[in-house]
Amino acid sequence: MDTCEKTGLAYHPDYVNHDTGPGHPERPDRIRAGIQAIRESDYWEELHHIEPTHAAVEQLRYAHASDYIDHVRRCCEQEINLDYDTPVVRESFDIARRSTGGLLRAADAVMAGTVRNAFALVRPPGHHATPSRSMGFCLFNNVAIAARYLQREHGIPKIAIVDWDVHHGNGTQDIFYADPSVFFFSIHQSPLYPGTGAANQTGSGDAVDTTLNAPVPARSDISTYVEIFEKVLTPALLNFSPDFILISAGFDAHRLDPLATIHLTGEGFATLTSIVLDIAAETAEGKVVSALEGGYSLKGLSESVVAHVEQLVKGSKPNR
Repeated sequence: MDTCEKTGLAYHPDYVNHDTGPGHPERPDRIRAGIQAIRESDYWEELHHIEPTHAAVEQLRYAHASDYIDHVRRCCEQEINLDYDTPVVRESFDIARRSTGGLLRAADAVMAGTVRNAFALVRPPGHHATPSRSMGFCLFNNVAIAARYLQREHGIPKIAIVDWDVHHGNGTQDIFYADPSVFFFSIHQSPLYPGTGAANQTGSGDAVDTTLNAPVPARSDISTYVEIFEKVLTPALLNFSPDFILISAGFDAHRLDPLATIHLTGEGFATLTSIVLDIAAETAEGKVVSALEGGYSLKGLSESVVAHVEQLVKGSKPNR
């Protein structure tokens, strides 16, 4: 397989050094389980491996206030929790920069034609981080920074972000709520943390209708998700016509996840991946980068990550 036809994988062993402490759901074992599952899959040798570097502080400012970035740095240096559920250690600031950097290097590889698409197996996650607040295990909003990076450093006009983490991506929504150049879609269990993401939240000003929220009830399964992806998301994104698609790929909607009660499986995530790839093939020349967000059952995460990567490798239009 030519390199340009491959799927990229951005991963760094330093990600395990963000130590959240005993019993925390967003623990280093998540990344260990994910990378081990991919290594043991049939697709490891087919992947193009991407070395994440640290995002520059100036790049973090694409989505975050300078004083917030300084606050995160100080808290990490002093090992002071950023939020009640977001502990940090001294190394966390640089690891979070490398987490963001994993997406940026993956985006570079897709833009250079080195790979067709890419998955960034990163931590800490990002989609709850607002411009000025850390919450929900997140320090910096990886996907939001990557969207701005693609626009400012690669000249990509329109970006779509598809967030299928079981929790609403409130930080990403906040960052782009008034920006008509970025389309944000979130499908999430409701009611559930963080309590945002109502269907009537659709954007503001010139960006009305570029935020699309699809709250779903507990115990929803793949049939509900596919109906929304095919009948709501697909026409909306084809109309928006993004030039690049980013996926906030949380796998906590898996039926085994301890923090939610949605009944998806690894096969279900493969189906969602294929639908997004179909849209990207129509509007964005197939340009897709996904990034790990949630997923707290090690078995569910491992199963879902492999299914997601398998579908990225196979490309769009499988038998659904």
